[in-house]
Amino acid sequence: MSAQGGFEGSYLGANDKISDLAIMECKICWTPYDPAEGDDTRQVLPGTPFLALPDDWKCPNCDAPKEQFLVSEDPGSDAMLAAARLSRKTEALVTDFTEVWHAKMRDVPMVNKVLHVQAVGFLEHEGRPLGVLISPWFMNLIQMPAEGEDWSTLKAGEKEVLSFPSGDYEFIHNTREQTGGYKACSLFSPMGEFKTQAQAVDVASAVMVALFQDEHRAETDRSADIRAAREDEIAAIEAREQEKAEAEARALEPDSAPTRRQILTAGMSEKPESAPETKDEAE
Repeated sequence: MSAQGGFEGSYLGANDKISDLAIMECKICWTPYDPAEGDDTRQVLPGTPFLALPDDWKCPNCDAPKEQFLVSEDPGSDAMLAAARLSRKTEALVTDFTEVWHAKMRDVPMVNKVLHVQAVGFLEHEGRPLGVLISPWFMNLIQMPAEGEDWSTLKAGEKEVLSFPSGDYEFIHNTREQTGGYKACSLFSPMGEFKTQAQAVDVASAVMVALFQDEHRAETDRSADIRAAREDEIAAIEAREQEKAEAEARALEPDSAPTRRQILTAGMSEKPESAPETKDEAE
C-alpha cells in the first residue's frame, strides 16, 4: 500500500479518484476485477465497487493483495471530475449569496425567512455549470463559465437569450467577487408563495427537468402568442373606431350626397322614410 493509503499505480494512490465503475487489474498476473461482474471465487456480488471489497480480498488468480491492483479503465472518472468541478463552483455561489443574505437582505421586508440559499440540480450543460439557485428573495436559473472560460468582463445588466430544448430564455449578466461572472434567468421573485424550503427545492428540481423537455417549448413561447393576440385585439378596436368615425362623418353630410352603399346599389339600398309599406311588402 502506498504512503497515502491508496493503491500502487492507481491514481498516485488517491482513492478518491477511483470511481465505483473502475475496472482494476492485478499488476502481478494481469487478472482484472470488473465491478459489473464481481468475483464468484470469493462470493463477491456483481455491482460491488473495487473500493468496497473486503480488506482481506486478494487476486483470485495469484493471491496478490488489493494494493497490487492498478486502474485498467475507469468509465466513471469523467463523471467524478465533473462532479468535483460542479461542487467547487456551486459552493462558491452558495457561500457568496449566503453572505449577501446575512449582510444586506435579512431585514428587507420582501424576503421569505423560512428559506435559505441553496443550489439545486446543477449539471454541466455544454461544458458549463447550469442549475437553479434558491434564496430567500429570488429563485434564478444560473449559468456559470466552463473550466478555463473567463466571464469576468461580463457587463452587469446586459441581456442575452439562451436556447434550450424547452425554449428560449432571457438571461442577465452579472459578476461577483467570489462567484465571478455568471448569467441569471429570473424564475420567481419575491419568494413569498413558498411555505417551506422543501417546496422551493421541488419546484427548482422540476424546472431543471422541464428545461430539457421539447414538449414545454410551446409554454415558453406563449409570450409571442400573447403579443400577437394583443396586436390583433388592438387592430380590431382601431378598425371599429375607424368605422364609427366614418359613420359619424357620413351623418354630417347633406342628404343629397349619396353614400357608398347607395351608389353601389343604384340608390335602392334604403327606402325613403316617407314611403309607406304596401300590403305586399308588409306580408
